[in-house]
Amino acid sequence: MQKFEKLTGIAAPLGILNIDTDMIIPKQFLKTIKRSGLGVSLFHEMRYDNDGAELPDFVLNKAPWRAAEILVAGDNFGCGSSREHAPWALLDFGIRCVISTSFADIFYNNCFKNGILPIKVSADERDALLADAADAENPELAIDLIAQTISRPNGATISFELDPFRRQCLLDGLDDIGLTLEKAAAINSFEAERKQSHPWL
Repeated sequence: MQKFEKLTGIAAPLGILNIDTDMIIPKQFLKTIKRSGLGVSLFHEMRYDNDGAELPDFVLNKAPWRAAEILVAGDNFGCGSSREHAPWALLDFGIRCVISTSFADIFYNNCFKNGILPIKVSADERDALLADAADAENPELAIDLIAQTISRPNGATISFELDPFRRQCLLDGLDDIGLTLEKAAAINSFEAERKQSHPWL
């Protein structure tokens, strides 16, 4: 998993409430078990018409937000079914950080397992960041996971809280498999010892 330390990038404003995982990546795109190739279908029903043409008014179809790496979203982002394809699609599009006042628990947990930083802020802070992101002339935000801050275009800084263990996993680029592999020497030692003491197992 790619490490997350600092990110300066374009933020896209998507202040819609209760965006669920079916809106993030509709069910017809869940046939694959690959993590790549889903970005083109991210927010499919909002991005395209029935003929597959881009809808020009959707934020991710417009410059400069086509190159967004940060998403500033409405309350309760990622609710609905527990599909891991949702963070896969966000990451494949290029989104590495989502900022909201609240997230659905399963989506929130899945973000950390896929190298996406979900940041919780207050409603006032989120509204200020939505306004920053909506400014096409300068929609960049700077995320510093080490300092746990968001730097706004006007120079103001917003601090955020994060579970220390999850923060460290992102800094180190460790998902569940990576965490297990860090204990490989101890696991191999245990297996070798057990094979000697219990050869029938």
